[in-house]
Amino acid sequence: MTTPQQYVQDKAAASGSSFYYAFLFLPKDRRAAITAFYAFCREVDDVVDEVMDPGVAATKLAWWQSEVRKSFAGQPSHPVMLALMPHASTFSIQAEHLLAVIEGCQMDLDQTRYLDFPGLQRYCHLVAGIVGEVAANIFGQTSAQTTQYAHKLGLAFQLTNIIRDVGEDAMRGRIYLPVNELQQFDVKAHEVLNRKYSDRFEALMRFQAQRAHQLYDEALALLPKADYRAQKPGLMMASIYRTLLREIEQDKFQVLHQRVSLTPLRKLWLAWRMQALGRM
Repeated sequence: MTTPQQYVQDKAAASGSSFYYAFLFLPKDRRAAITAFYAFCREVDDVVDEVMDPGVAATKLAWWQSEVRKSFAGQPSHPVMLALMPHASTFSIQAEHLLAVIEGCQMDLDQTRYLDFPGLQRYCHLVAGIVGEVAANIFGQTSAQTTQYAHKLGLAFQLTNIIRDVGEDAMRGRIYLPVNELQQFDVKAHEVLNRKYSDRFEALMRFQAQRAHQLYDEALALLPKADYRAQKPGLMMASIYRTLLREIEQDKFQVLHQRVSLTPLRKLWLAWRMQALGRM
């Protein structure tokens, strides 16, 4: 029989995510906590991405809301919550954090467009900023300013995901690129949904990438020196994600027909280089 710890380990490993490579270098208890938390994020995210019927997906997310509340009242039942709850008080993980992530996933069921960047930012705050905040606590922050760094870095990660996944999201009928920015660059929604490239599309994507780079720079400038060593896992992820963003830029944003990714070996190398040499 699979233990809750084995369940979350398998869930995290199966995702092939850049996050997984950053966890490998953590001490045992912190690694166990972040793996369980990441598995939770994957579970609720998969509800939206894999369940085709929005009604069924909404019911599943409502179940997760109930499971989070029961877990914090001392009655976890899902393997993910059984694995996560022993670490909740140690690393200041609160029910509000998990419910915010679920709320972000609910937005995916209700909304397929964002009128402007502030609207998109609200979504990113829930699905990435909050995740960054919880992760920073698990990694071991000592300064309140590290929370600001974590929120900004989470936003940069999410914008990188949005840039990478434009084609995949279009197949699901979703466009995360703000409507007013599509208009600014004269890119029509149907061109994105039909995955048609143009110079206008490339210019729009370059604009998105520049914003993401600026957020990476701002995030790194916010990280207090005292927390630099503890927050290395986040810096590893930043190194991996920013390398991915640069690859997409060099490839002239060929993201409508494919998902650009780095090889596991390259991710491991970037993570190790950050860990050993402190270089991005």
